[in-house]
Formats: sequence, C-alpha cells, structure tokens
Amino acid sequence: MIEVVGIEDAGWASVPAREQDLVCRSRHLVGGARHLALVPEIEGQIRTPWPTPMRAQLPALFEQIGTEGVVVLASGDPLRSGVASTLIDLFGRETVRVHPSLSSETLARARMGWPAEETTVVTLVGRSVDRLRRHLDPRARLVVLCSDGSTPAEVAALLVQEGCGSSRLTAWWHLGGPKEGSRSGAARDWDVEPTPDLVVLAVEVDDLAAARSSSGPAPGRPEEAFEHDGQITKRDVRASALAHLRPTPGATLWDLGAGSGAVAIEWALSARCARAVALERDPGRAARIRVNAARLGVPREVEVVEADHGALSPEGASVLDALPDPDAVFVGGGLTSELADLAWGRLRPGGRLVAHAVTLSAESVLVAAHQRHGGHLTRLSVEHATPLGPHLSWTPARAIVQWSAQKPAPPHEQGMS
Repeated sequence: MIEVVGIEDAGWASVPAREQDLVCRSRHLVGGARHLALVPEIEGQIRTPWPTPMRAQLPALFEQIGTEGVVVLASGDPLRSGVASTLIDLFGRETVRVHPSLSSETLARARMGWPAEETTVVTLVGRSVDRLRRHLDPRARLVVLCSDGSTPAEVAALLVQEGCGSSRLTAWWHLGGPKEGSRSGAARDWDVEPTPDLVVLAVEVDDLAAARSSSGPAPGRPEEAFEHDGQITKRDVRASALAHLRPTPGATLWDLGAGSGAVAIEWALSARCARAVALERDPGRAARIRVNAARLGVPREVEVVEADHGALSPEGASVLDALPDPDAVFVGGGLTSELADLAWGRLRPGGRLVAHAVTLSAESVLVAAHQRHGGHLTRLSVEHATPLGPHLSWTPARAIVQWSAQKPAPPHEQGMS
C-alpha cells in the first residue's frame, strides 16, 4: 500500500499525530524537495525526490522501491490536481491510501467566505489558461489553482480580453503558513508583477460576462462564437442535435466530419468531464477546430483527428478502430450505410446516434438506417426574418432531416429475464 500524506503550508507541526507516526515509521519517503525538507531527519529512512519527467518515471521508480512501507508526501488534498490522482491512475485505487489535509481551495474559500456549493474550482496547474473561458459566467465565483506566480496576471489578461475587466481578483499565497499574503484588484488594473509561486486565485466574475456569446451551459451558441468557413451546424439545428445526444458527465462523443467542431465543443461544454473526438479530413478545418476549442475553454476535452470517414476508407476505418467506444455519435453529413452500421456497432449500450441529411440521396440513407435500427426521423425547417425592401420577410433555411436513435441495453441490463 502506498500511503499519500497531505501537508499544509504550515509545515510538519500541522500534520496530525496519526499521520506523523505513519511518516516516521516509513522505510522510504518520496516527495518534492520542499516537502521532504519539512520532515525531521529519521535514522535509516530513505528519501527520494520526484523523478523528471515525473509521470513517465513513476512506474520505474516504484518497481525499484516497491510499495510496502512507502509514504508519499504531497500538498494539501493530494486528490485535487495532486500526485494521488496520478498514482491511482497508474497503480489502481486498491494500492493507494490517501490522508488529505486542508486543501488550498478550502482555505481560499474560507478567506473569501464562499460556500463550497456556490464556488467552482478550476485547475490551471500544467494547463492552458484557456480552460478558464468556459467558466466565465456572470457573478460566478471561481477558485483557480495556479501553476506559478505568473498565472494571476495571465488570468487577468484573459478576463480583459473576454470583456470582463471589472471582475474582482484576489491572489492568496502560502495559505495557512507563516508567509501567507494576498493581493486584490480588478482584472483591468491587475499588477503584472508575479506573486509568490504557491498561489491560489479567487475570481468574482462581473455582470458583463452576460454579453459573451459563449456564456452559459446551454447549447445553441451563435455561429459567430466559432471560426468557420460556412461548414457549421447552424445553432437551431445544433441545439436540437445536442438535445437528442444528451451529454452526460464523463461521456465520449464521436463527431464525424466535424467541420468547425461546434457540436463536439458544445458537447464538451454541456457536462463535466465530457470529451469529444472530432474527426475532420480537411487540415484547415481541423486547425480551426483546435482554435475554437481553445477559445471556448475545452482545449483538452476535444481531441481533433485528421481523417476521412465519408466513404469509410481504409484510413478512416483504422482510425475509428483505434478510438474508444463512444457514448454518442454525431454525423453532420456524409452518412453511409456502412458508417451507420459501424457506428451503431461501436456505440455503447444506451448510447445515442444523431445524423443529419440535406439531400434526397442522404435522406434515403437515414430512412434505411431508421428501418434497421429504429429511432426517430424528424424534418427541421427554420425561417429567419430578413429585410425585404422596407419590410421584413421570412427567409427559410434549407430543411434538415434528422435521424436520432438510442441503442438498447442488453436484456439483463434492463432487468429482463
């Protein structure tokens, strides 16, 4: 069993007696140099700092030292952007036992007087500041875990860029320790001088965030929220597609022929830890999807794969074979019978498939797929009021035929005999 002990910035004296005893009795202590220095010297105990690069070297390290009698030191709550999450991912939860202390986010909320249920925690540790964009809703309270002392200035610049320059920022460093300090100010007036590195940022987003075209969790963002060359599922039809796809936390979407990536991105924005694979054959559009994903705050949640799915070429088939089974599949155009059956076969039980068609030949593919797999066929027609001389007149958009279907669960999973 690998024991992971969290230590606050207050140091060794803040570690409870039970965990102190665990650390002192361990034969091998592993951690960052700062944490190792906090523990009194213990005769016969071996101490090893983290290898570099850490994650890649961890399997070899623990193969060498074993797990019996090993204690790992970490900051605060080791399961919040901490090493315990990595160790569990590598070795399984049966091998790792976590002893958390107060986390920096808990201390930051305590200083700000923010209830946990009204606060969103966003980690930027080792991640792009773009991840913050998805959380910039009016009056949102955010606790931002920072990579280092330069992160607060990067966050302030992003808020100004997004039109939220009146947002209030409070940087807290060395929370709970003898060197604790803070700095506050509006984003537009933020001092670019770096803070100490052990810093957490509390952000109160201003009301002007409501003017952002991408604000809020609901799908159907306007087309201008995305860079595109006209190859984009329009907002009204996109909202319908997402309503049928039903994003859920942790679920995976295949967006085949992604175009601008709007459906994949809105899927990722709609549920916690939802991710999408956007398959797009055109390199320029693939690059645009990456830009859009970053601009809307899901650069890691949307994976872009450059390949052609249309005719289910050998390249496209091999690419799909390598992807994890999806919880949902969206095909904005180019659905073939072969692709429909392949996607249906790979879809997880209970998963949903949505496909669109605008031509009669494509519509016939959807009708045939509906006959094989069931579901619903819907014809979507949208009209917008546009100028006609001095008046307004309705201008219809091209009608879309939508096939949506849910893959049934096996009988034993439905509670059937």
